[in-house]
Amino acid sequence: MNCLQNLPRSSALPFQSFKSHQRIPLCFVNTLGVKNTADLYRSMAIKATSGSTSSAEITGANEEEEKSGTYSNNMTEAMGAVLTYRHELGINYNFIRPDLIVGSCLQTPNDVDKLRAIGVKTIFCLQQNPDLEYFGVDIEAIRDYAKTFDDIEHLRAEIRDFDAYDLRMRLPAVVGKLYKAINRNGGVTYVHCTAGLGRAPAVALAYMFWVQGYKLSEAHKLLLSKRSCFPKLDAIKSATADILTGLRKKLVTLTWEDNNCSTVEISGLDIGWGQRIPLKFDEEQGLWILNRELPEGHYEYKYIIDGKWTCNKFELITSPNKDGHVNNFVQVLDDDPSTANATLRERLTGDDPHLTSVERQKIRQFLEAYSDDE
Repeated sequence: MNCLQNLPRSSALPFQSFKSHQRIPLCFVNTLGVKNTADLYRSMAIKATSGSTSSAEITGANEEEEKSGTYSNNMTEAMGAVLTYRHELGINYNFIRPDLIVGSCLQTPNDVDKLRAIGVKTIFCLQQNPDLEYFGVDIEAIRDYAKTFDDIEHLRAEIRDFDAYDLRMRLPAVVGKLYKAINRNGGVTYVHCTAGLGRAPAVALAYMFWVQGYKLSEAHKLLLSKRSCFPKLDAIKSATADILTGLRKKLVTLTWEDNNCSTVEISGLDIGWGQRIPLKFDEEQGLWILNRELPEGHYEYKYIIDGKWTCNKFELITSPNKDGHVNNFVQVLDDDPSTANATLRERLTGDDPHLTSVERQKIRQFLEAYSDDE
């Protein structure tokens, strides 16, 4: 059934409702013992401050440079593209359109003044609290300062860093909140994550695709002509199909055969590269097993065997990327590819998807109906 039929104006929609405070990880993730994003940032902080020189001997600027380097390395590994962010150089951004900016995070209340000076009416922050804590950003000071003005609004709509699945699942709620804020405030909108290279450009692209009438390829081309970045197009395509066809899940089973290891984990899938799911050992079968329900889509993952990352040669493996890296992957498809929903999803997740005027109107109705209560 199309999830837009008889659409109520309430939060009873097939996606998680948005919360402006730090979003709690999905409950099924916690029950499986997944290590969360905060753990990733703690490990990044340890890497950034470790070495032969004590932290007391390193200047604040050098600490920020090291943290930026560690963050950039993690971002490159997680996103599959060489990306660099230098937090110590301050806020950076690009106008994608005269009314839309994509950039890096605000660092101090003074950045609010900089954005007001160029006509920004809405600051749209996609960061979670661990992102802010890693670089020592006082988000409440920034928000409190913005509240002293009546010509600018600061909003939060959190998406987990380095996580294409969370991006997919959160896009409808996040873009819905953005759409209503732009309609309310007008002027220029500043969309940012930490570096402005992944989450923020993806949200801007989805808004341009769903609301402003661009083909996805046209919006992507325009974005890249203005800012070097790496938005996850597959997440936008899947989120588009989720809105128009509904969200259905199928059970997927992944296995690892090894009696000699002590722990087997998987990273990627629907939890992102900053988290891990432990597999359970079945003594009768002699296999480490993970059973997981996944919505339709393409998922990449890797096994971690006693702490060592590797691929399972008996499961599907991607082609090497430009750096030579490969992952396992699984494709979750409709059981009947001839149905109208399956045909529509195939078109929307293809190489160059476009929306008809009717489809775009349905998406706008969906965004307007999505609850963004604080």
